[in-house]
Amino acid sequence: MQYKIFFFIFIAFISNSCTVSKYAAGNKLYKTQVKAFADEIKKQPATIDSTQAAVDWAGTVNFNLRKPNFVILHHTAQNSCVQTINTFTLSRTEVSAHYVICKDGTVQHMLSDYLRAWHAGAGRWGNVTDINSVSIGIELDNNGVEPFTEAQINNLLIVLRALKKSYNIPTANFIGHADIAPSRKVDPSRLFPWQQLAQQGFGYWYGDLSTKYPENFDAMQALRIIGYDTQDSIAAIKAFKLHFVQNDSVSVLTDGDKRIIYDLYKKY
Repeated sequence: MQYKIFFFIFIAFISNSCTVSKYAAGNKLYKTQVKAFADEIKKQPATIDSTQAAVDWAGTVNFNLRKPNFVILHHTAQNSCVQTINTFTLSRTEVSAHYVICKDGTVQHMLSDYLRAWHAGAGRWGNVTDINSVSIGIELDNNGVEPFTEAQINNLLIVLRALKKSYNIPTANFIGHADIAPSRKVDPSRLFPWQQLAQQGFGYWYGDLSTKYPENFDAMQALRIIGYDTQDSIAAIKAFKLHFVQNDSVSVLTDGDKRIIYDLYKKY
């Protein structure tokens, strides 16, 4: 069941032969690198420490591939899909993603979901401090100041449904780059339709705000419980508003903001 997603994405979005030809050189390097990792995995582990007693090797039969548990959404902050794909296929850039979704809705699958892309960088969500090791990175072709296209969002939702089903990713674990790195990232931008995604089961959104939060409610503590790194409180508030209060960038929590946080907090 887990492998169906690869065939689905390939057949649905990457079907023309010219794409294969265009990226043939990079795809060859990809295969070489994957083979090197595969050869390493197949090796019988060496003795842990030659100064200790010999460590015997008895291969267990109870294992499988690690699976992603988060999806991190980005905007590319570049001028075209071609430019982004070129950036992700140059070794010197040291940045990548599992998927790139172009403005016309084309989905470019760039890396096996089981492999670790370099898309998140330094950041954290809750107690998770190595986001790259547990996540899938999706980049949306967008310069950061323009609306996302309908085709992009429609096909993003298709990809997210497949990922959620294949890997049983929790609803809460569909988040943005700015959420995990509030002091240095602002993607996807405040034009990203988080509410629309939440309505489809990808991330949470707030509901009825008529309920007043308790007098002793600590909004920053609640943000930390939700997952935000609150060491830099101003950055955390800005990241929260970028996601949930997109028409307000002031780094001060209003009564309405606290009601939103309280409603979200109760979902965690």
